[in-house]
Amino acid sequence: MNSAVSDVTPYGRDDDVPLHTLKVLVAGGFGVGKTTLVGAVSEVRPLRTEETLTDASVGVDDLGGVEGKTTTTVAMDFGRLTFSGGVRLYLFGTPGQERFWFMWDQIAYGAVGAIVLVDTRRLSTSFAAIDFFEQRDIPFVIAANRFDGARRYTVEEIRDALDVDPGVPVMLCDVRSREVARGVLVALVEHALQAAQG
Repeated sequence: MNSAVSDVTPYGRDDDVPLHTLKVLVAGGFGVGKTTLVGAVSEVRPLRTEETLTDASVGVDDLGGVEGKTTTTVAMDFGRLTFSGGVRLYLFGTPGQERFWFMWDQIAYGAVGAIVLVDTRRLSTSFAAIDFFEQRDIPFVIAANRFDGARRYTVEEIRDALDVDPGVPVMLCDVRSREVARGVLVALVEHALQAAQG
């Protein structure tokens, strides 16, 4: 494990200057938990561009499986996390709806890697994000967000269902947990570093 990111105690002061800054994307389908992950780990108040879902989204946004969702990200989420050792991550959460995918190339510019969040109840909503990062050779990890009441699958079952390369890390997580979400970020940074060296 890289010592620069293995200690996940954030700096306590804003005037700490990081040795390395890295841009990381948090992507995935509509309602998979991107905003929740950014909010769980950010050491600053996260920037959110959430708007209330209205009747105008009926027939445009697929609410299948997330009927209780009342808001949606219309641009991006932004947060920051600094690790002892001088590594600072800038987190950019992408919008999940298809009508906002045109922004992904701009948001992805300069990113070292991405977390693709998946909802095992709606795996098909993750295919576009996986394809996006595969086509652009941007390292990514798969994080299967565990929703209450959802059927549990093993990492191997999720990997097979998504048909991702064996070198892509796949993990189970609950993005509401700060520690778990930070662990996913550490795994991504380590994966991105290995990809850059190999």
